[in-house]
Amino acid sequence: MSAQTQVRRITAPDIRARKGGEPLVCLTAYDAPMARILDPHCDLLLVGDSVGMVVHGLDSTIGVTLDMMIMHGKAVMRGSKRALVAVDMPFGSYESSPQQAFENAARIMSETGCQAIKIESGTYAAQSIAFMAERSIPVVGHIGLRPQAALADGGYKAKGRTDAERQRVIDEARATADAGAFAIVIEGVAEDLADEITQAVDVPTIGIGASSACDGQILVTQDMLGVFEWTPKFVKRYDNMAERTDAAVARYAEEVRSRAFPSSAEVYTLKRKDG
Repeated sequence: MSAQTQVRRITAPDIRARKGGEPLVCLTAYDAPMARILDPHCDLLLVGDSVGMVVHGLDSTIGVTLDMMIMHGKAVMRGSKRALVAVDMPFGSYESSPQQAFENAARIMSETGCQAIKIESGTYAAQSIAFMAERSIPVVGHIGLRPQAALADGGYKAKGRTDAERQRVIDEARATADAGAFAIVIEGVAEDLADEITQAVDVPTIGIGASSACDGQILVTQDMLGVFEWTPKFVKRYDNMAERTDAAVARYAEEVRSRAFPSSAEVYTLKRKDG
């Protein structure tokens, strides 16, 4: 492929420049085949630590490891060529110090080739975000409902229900933006709070269970495709892949049992060579 025909991958400054412009289209990706399908449509692909629940069947994201994130990050990078790929930093990989955060983020980026990392950013994380950003690691923040804090919070609960909690989320957003994050995911907050945050920070906000006034939206791909029986309130199902897959597998099983598959169309006929 010539240099003239190569697809240019979206960068962190490109995403940052979209503040207040055309909404950013973002989805999760965990493997190369799905990344290849999503890539032409998305500005950002997130290799989320949700992979632990979506792919590995874990009860939460707490058991996800750095090695797991790197493995899936590599796969998504192989399957994509246009979208910015951001990889989640899993629980325990960044909380103890800015140095720990930088070292693990640098490992993720060097081993996967991704363009950014994402960090669940309570106000405590601002120092680590600044430390990484100052050392050329593009950072996406994540405020509001933070899945890695679900055990401490008593479950996956929307944030901003009280004045104090509302202010805490706003403080998280400002601290994350001021520290140097180039975009912020806002999860599980009321629409008016998401609107207020979007107006308060000068970097793009990406909503998930937030407001359409955010600068972009993200969903777990398997949720929006209807892979699971249950999905969160904020998910719109654009298909029902569980039903369609079940029907396809049922047809396959029926044809195998009736010996209708494989038919002559699916078997090899080789001409024998004489002698």
